[in-house]
Amino acid sequence: MKVGTAISMLNVGEKPDGEIYKDDVRLGLLAEPLGFDSIWSVEHHFTGYAMVPNVVQLLTYFAGATKRVQLGTAVIVLPWHDPVRVAEEMSMLDNLSGGRTMFGFGRGAATVEYDGFRISMDEARARFEEAAKIVITALSKERFSYDGQFYKIPEMSIRPRPLSHPEKRLYASSVSPESAEIMAKLGIGVLIVPQKDWETTVADVQRYRATAQATGFTPKPPISLINVSVRESSDEALEDAHVYMGAMFDSIDAHYHFSDGHLQGVKGYEFYAKMAKTYSKFSDSTVKAKAVEFFTSLHVAGTPQQCLDKIAEIRNRTGMDHFVGQFSYGGMPYERGEKNMRLFAEKVKPVLQDNAAFPLFMPEAEARG
Repeated sequence: MKVGTAISMLNVGEKPDGEIYKDDVRLGLLAEPLGFDSIWSVEHHFTGYAMVPNVVQLLTYFAGATKRVQLGTAVIVLPWHDPVRVAEEMSMLDNLSGGRTMFGFGRGAATVEYDGFRISMDEARARFEEAAKIVITALSKERFSYDGQFYKIPEMSIRPRPLSHPEKRLYASSVSPESAEIMAKLGIGVLIVPQKDWETTVADVQRYRATAQATGFTPKPPISLINVSVRESSDEALEDAHVYMGAMFDSIDAHYHFSDGHLQGVKGYEFYAKMAKTYSKFSDSTVKAKAVEFFTSLHVAGTPQQCLDKIAEIRNRTGMDHFVGQFSYGGMPYERGEKNMRLFAEKVKPVLQDNAAFPLFMPEAEARG
């Protein structure tokens, strides 16, 4: 299994933005020396939640600073961009990195970002689907044109042409059941970012696989992006997880404002609207504590062996073949983040990367023999 690391430039308000960038870039530069397989980052705008307005630009920096690791977007939010420009930037990074790219897409769920780009959230799902089709066509065909609801594109060709067919390595984050089906029909893999219980996530992956197979597309194994807190002491790992994943949890509602119920009635965001009922109860400290406990439980925390056990469980339930850990989040001091990453690299990552030591046991795989 491949093992990567993610950096998000999350600022919970305790440091200047420049210090966050300096520290997270330092962590990213450790990835290749420590033997990780990939570096990922995410696009967000207008708040400190994740200060990466252009994820391809950030990964271009890492392309020049590394020789081996793959570079992944988790994600580019397609409705906020001209899809032709997105395809051009993807192709350029593919060339500059020597074909080391993996691209993840999403459609976003923050009103502050949609308002900032002057785009109606009611159009988000349709824009995502149309933009994804255009990007795939632009990357895969020498010349193309498109006549759609939002984009009318005359015959053209993006240059430079991509080096390594990145359109065959596309993924998208999927929260709603409807999104999973859209991705399957487009031939895009699933990028798992835990937000709901694993039973529901597994059901989404199974629905995606069934839809993909029904459309004649061989489904890709999922990629999972998960926060990690690993320590030699289980108590210390869990304490750090509750403090810093808890702070990250707070930053989610500060950015998305799910609790105010503003997504009620917004087309394509029915799943998020349902979340408002839970978020609206967070003024009750007991309810909030349980929510943070639940959020932490979705991720990986404990001793190296406990982390291996949790990752094995996730792998065997989802069939993922690429685990991406985030080792600094929620205002975690740089020294703690580096310690977290180094211990994982020393005692967890080698086992994950060794197929003999970390085999995949999926019920459906066993049934196939």
